Amino acid sequence: MRCHDEVVMKPTSIPGWNTLLTALFVVAATLSAVVFEQPFRTLAVVVSLTCFSVGVVTFLLGYWAAVQRSRRDVIGVAALFFLLGDVAHKRTKRHMNTCFALQSVVALATALARPETDGKPGSTLAFGILVPMLGLGLNGLWGSRHGHFDTRADVASMEASEWQDEDHE
Repeated sequence: MRCHDEVVMKPTSIPGWNTLLTALFVVAATLSAVVFEQPFRTLAVVVSLTCFSVGVVTFLLGYWAAVQRSRRDVIGVAALFFLLGDVAHKRTKRHMNTCFALQSVVALATALARPETDGKPGSTLAFGILVPMLGLGLNGLWGSRHGHFDTRADVASMEASEWQDEDHE
């Protein structure tokens, strides 16, 4: 697939990674909250920090791609990171935002499930609060590469005048 003369990844791969990493987090966090013993607590921390790291990287990549694309298209921050409006097809929008919502709910629920740690300082489940960065990052990456945004007025008028100039030659 091409977008603005640049080869990009298939749009199905980003939602697929979102689903896979969300499922991994849900299983690890829930298991850790229920059992709350080693090695499950360590597993939850590792999965949470991995998801957060992937989210930060994809957020930055998506933001960079959106900045480059904003020279031609009108890109709103909310539309980019929450896929609002007509940026994505309903199915893609629902899928990506459901993963983000699930990450947020599970992170909050598991962190609140174990507010006390049997006299030990801090709960390993609190690391889950970082995971929704994954959903934001993947939404931004998908939106910046595959989203439908309106063309900027100055770009559209310039293209129209160039088109008219070509007709008069």
